[in-house]
Amino acid sequence: MDSLDLEVLTRARDWLRDGHHVMLATVVRTWGSSPRPPGALLALRDDGRAVGSVSGGCIEDDLIYRLRRDGLPTEAHSVSYGVTADEARRFGLPCGGTLQLVLEPLADAGALDDLLTRLGRGELLTRRLDLASGRATLHAGHADQALHFDGHTLISVFGPRYRLLLIGAGQLSSSLARIASSLDFAVTVCDPREEYSEEWAVPGTTLTRDMPDDVVMAMQPDARTAVIALTHDPKLDDLALMEALKSPAFYVAALGSRRNNDVRRERLKEFDLSEAQIDRLRGPAGLYIGSRTPAEIAVSIAAELVAMKNGAAADSLVNVRDAKAALDIAADTLSSCTLGPN
Repeated sequence: MDSLDLEVLTRARDWLRDGHHVMLATVVRTWGSSPRPPGALLALRDDGRAVGSVSGGCIEDDLIYRLRRDGLPTEAHSVSYGVTADEARRFGLPCGGTLQLVLEPLADAGALDDLLTRLGRGELLTRRLDLASGRATLHAGHADQALHFDGHTLISVFGPRYRLLLIGAGQLSSSLARIASSLDFAVTVCDPREEYSEEWAVPGTTLTRDMPDDVVMAMQPDARTAVIALTHDPKLDDLALMEALKSPAFYVAALGSRRNNDVRRERLKEFDLSEAQIDRLRGPAGLYIGSRTPAEIAVSIAAELVAMKNGAAADSLVNVRDAKAALDIAADTLSSCTLGPN
């Protein structure tokens, strides 16, 4: 789930506490192009107020129209939009796309409170809704689970399914941790240096003062784990990167200039790493956006992190290293032309 869906659940809980009736709409299936993926949420209040999104806006408008005409539903059921070309045009679905929703009347603020409390502890959960009875139950989830709907039972997955380890608790780490948390990463920050770790104050993250390589080994990175070294200190970064590069982690990166990363790669050759493993290191970390401030650099790194998570081809990304090399070549060419004979 993403931070928008977490906001939907929180607002729905608060509305129930205030005495309102609330309906929760969940995208359960899509065909063709669709503005929102399965699992996307919309909460609709009895007076027509809404939070969240299941489409580009037209389906939300139709749901609000139905609410004002018929009131909120009293039983959970599914509804489809865009089944015909006319409906696709009417509801603004792109390329004739179709989507199916489950509409669920909510009654118990306490049940949502329990869900939100457990999500706040970083738990990964499934919520099983039986449409016939309207009963919803919570269960422990695992990272490989996905939303499932068979027409009778809706199983939704809530909580962070990706992990991010940041080595270093400086200003850049703070900016990057906030972005990553909003992207639904469970963020762990590792820094044994008291002058940095004592000042860490990013909510929703886990701070550890253990040595970074010990933390990497304890985390046992899998294909849903990313590790980013941000300290500029080889004593903290190198051993941790070595362990991360030997793991299935989908993204391993390090801050620093091109020269520093070249030197780092030479140091890594002294460890028990293959050339292929060293080549997995993304350094300098990030996509090239001309970033200069810690916040801008955090955006650059987050963009590359998401691209790698979503399976964007590595050779199609304009990373910092290649972009700056190209700029250097362009600058040298321009200089030669300027200084050359007229």
